[in-house]
Amino acid sequence: MRIDKFISETGYCSRRETKRLLDAKRITINGYPCDKNSVVEEGDCVLIDGRTIPEKEKAIYIVLNKPIGITCTAANHIEGNIIDFVNYPARIFPIGRLDKASEGLILLTNDGDIVNRMMRSQYGHEKEYVVTVDKPFSDYFLEGMSQGVNIVGGRTKPCTTTRMSDNSFRIILTQGLNRQIRRMCRYFGYTVTKLERVRIMNIELGDLPKGEWRYLTQGEQKELMQQLYIELV
Repeated sequence: MRIDKFISETGYCSRRETKRLLDAKRITINGYPCDKNSVVEEGDCVLIDGRTIPEKEKAIYIVLNKPIGITCTAANHIEGNIIDFVNYPARIFPIGRLDKASEGLILLTNDGDIVNRMMRSQYGHEKEYVVTVDKPFSDYFLEGMSQGVNIVGGRTKPCTTTRMSDNSFRIILTQGLNRQIRRMCRYFGYTVTKLERVRIMNIELGDLPKGEWRYLTQGEQKELMQQLYIELV
C-alpha cells in the first residue's frame, strides 16, 4: 500500500498533510525516510517524528462558519490557522480550503478516509456559494459564468448560477480550483467583495453564527457517507 494511503487510513491526517510530512522527511519506514512513492508492506514499522501512529480514534466531523482572516491550514506556524482558531481538544484537519478572504462553511475531521472522495472533482460533489461583486452585472455575466470560463489552469466546468440582486448571485460548483470564483469574476471585469460558502453536498451552513462550530448531526453524517459510498459500521 502506498504510504499516503496507509497514513490516510490510520485517520492520523489527510493525504495533503501526509505530503507535507513526507517532504519534510518526518515519516520513516523501518527507520528510513520515505517519499510519496514508498510502499508499506505487512510487518513494516511506520513512524512519524520517530513515534508510532496512534490507533484510529472515533471519527469527528465538525462544521465551522469560518470568518474572514482565518487560514485553512493545519500548519501551526501560520498565524491565524484554522486549527488554533477552533481549538478542538483532539487532532483534526480541514477538508479542502476556503481562502483567507472568504467566509462560510468548512468541514473539519480526523477521518482521512473521506477527504479524497470529497475533494476529487471527478465525483461531482456540489459546493454552493453566495457572491457579491463590486458593481451591477447583466444576465450575460451569469450565463457566461455558468458555461465555464478560461482561467489559468484550464477551462472551468459548467456550473449553476442564480441572481440574488443587482450585484450578488448564488453559484454551485462541482470543482474547486484555487480562487476559482474570484478568477472567474475577474475574467468578466468584476471584483468579488464578499464570498460566502453556504453548502457542501448535503451539509448546509444554516444559521450557525460566524466563528462558531457544531458537530454533524447523525442524519447529516449518514447522508454524507451514503453520497460518498462509504459503508457505515
